[in-house]
Amino acid sequence: MIEEARIIKNLKNFAFPRLSGTGFELKAFNKVKREVENLNLEYKVRRFTFSSFYSRLYPKIAFLSVSLILLLLYLNIYMIMSLVFILLLLGIVIASIILTRKPEKIQFITKLNSQNLIVRIKSMSNEIKNNDRIALFISHIDSKGQRFKIRIRIRIIKLWIYSSIVLALIILFKNFRFIGFEIIFYIIGLFPLILNMFATILMILNTTNNTSEGAVDNASGIACNLELLNHYNNPENRLINYNMWFLFTGAEECGTMGIRHFYNNLEKFDRNKSIIFNFESIGNHVYIFPGVKGDHAKNIDYLLLNNKRNLPIRHYHTERVLGTHSDGVFLGDSGLQGFEFGQVEAYDYMHTPNDTIDKIDTKLLKKLCLILTDALKKHDSNFIS
Repeated sequence: MIEEARIIKNLKNFAFPRLSGTGFELKAFNKVKREVENLNLEYKVRRFTFSSFYSRLYPKIAFLSVSLILLLLYLNIYMIMSLVFILLLLGIVIASIILTRKPEKIQFITKLNSQNLIVRIKSMSNEIKNNDRIALFISHIDSKGQRFKIRIRIRIIKLWIYSSIVLALIILFKNFRFIGFEIIFYIIGLFPLILNMFATILMILNTTNNTSEGAVDNASGIACNLELLNHYNNPENRLINYNMWFLFTGAEECGTMGIRHFYNNLEKFDRNKSIIFNFESIGNHVYIFPGVKGDHAKNIDYLLLNNKRNLPIRHYHTERVLGTHSDGVFLGDSGLQGFEFGQVEAYDYMHTPNDTIDKIDTKLLKKLCLILTDALKKHDSNFIS
């Protein structure tokens, strides 16, 4: 049975600062582990080490390096010396890009420890061929605070991108197209140059801290995942055609490190038959985010949008929010199919001290859990082998 009282209890239990790689995240992980142990369920813990380079340093290095290259090209003085610096900066950018293609393998600068916890519940039937159909429920354990909230960071990144494009065009015109009119382009380029440098300075000043309670992001997801785990722990509620996995990831807020390590060790998971459900920051509205949903679960999508419990669920049709990462999006980019639930409006206070329990409608979380159990039960009953 889905219980609002238990959802409220778990929200209160997990709404405290728990920055990835710290003892606070470990405390939250141990709380999850105790909840699982209280259900007498078996679980696996996979520990891993990671570096904060990808999430906290790499963006600053990349943006600053490109801005300095544009500045040197704009000034167009001491070209031999400038060329040396430009090549050096390009080398830094290229090396950083190569390194961050597999950020979970980076093991320098600050090395931190984290862990994932996974619970596997077998289906009601033993007739699933090779046990290859899995419903995977995900929520991340850690939280983080930052100097600037998400909406401000998105605007800073957009300002940097637009000013960089304009400045690059002005540099091309000044140096290659309208030779002899350089002074005009120096004057025109001064404004985007100032904006670009301003945006770069703000990015450098944006530091990560442990000041956010992370109630919406992502105690709400933990509460939903634990509630569904309680529900499906009862053998009578289990699905016939799907085994069920419940994954609690660490270090999501530091470059989705937990889900990357989980994916790299993923075995016996048929991506063409399995479905993922990622709970990512739900307060008082529910959106299905793009980038994860797949064709083989279209009827689940229909059942979610046309649920009988009077909960509006909408697709967030805008492209992926700039500069943000999530476990669900990472798996979607990796070819897995399913759904990610979140709330766009939460960007106004996520990663700040204002991410508190009062932002969460617990009745909505209960309805979402009920709607998911309804949809999966219907989907399971209509399943054709």
